[in-house]
Amino acid sequence: MSPSPPPSDTASPEVIEIERALTRITYLSTRARAHERLMSLADVPLDRAAVALLRQIADSEPLRPGELANRLGVEASHVTRQVQQLQKSGYVTRVPDPDDRRAQRIELTPVGKQAIGRIREAGVRGMQMALSGWEPEELQQLAGLFHRMVDDFLAHANDPVEQEPAGPARTG
Repeated sequence: MSPSPPPSDTASPEVIEIERALTRITYLSTRARAHERLMSLADVPLDRAAVALLRQIADSEPLRPGELANRLGVEASHVTRQVQQLQKSGYVTRVPDPDDRRAQRIELTPVGKQAIGRIREAGVRGMQMALSGWEPEELQQLAGLFHRMVDDFLAHANDPVEQEPAGPARTG
């Protein structure tokens, strides 16, 4: 059986370049040194996983731990451990689920809201410096395209990956 061609054989050069740029920006934004610098600027002593969880909680209504895990694409036990640590540190609290009193949802405390506000403010300052040479129209266009791309990614997140059909099976 011949191997399937790599996906780049069928992708447009523009899509290939977008994937490369996203890979670069993801790498730059997830480096430990970049995270430590951001936490230092924000004066918030949290690891990357905790910050990702706080950002997700801040961007949504209070959710159950399982829902948070689904949105973050991680195991529920990972979220449960993180929530316990964040709760001990005073960043989040558990509240009854109005749809099922036996279940609980996670929400930010005032301390958690302040922390995520400082993290976002530090991140925006860094981005503002990096993009200071851009025209307002370019920034507006980039923001619109990023939101459109994220919406499209979310819309297709559960679609099965299309694969090229394999060549005919060899008989020996």
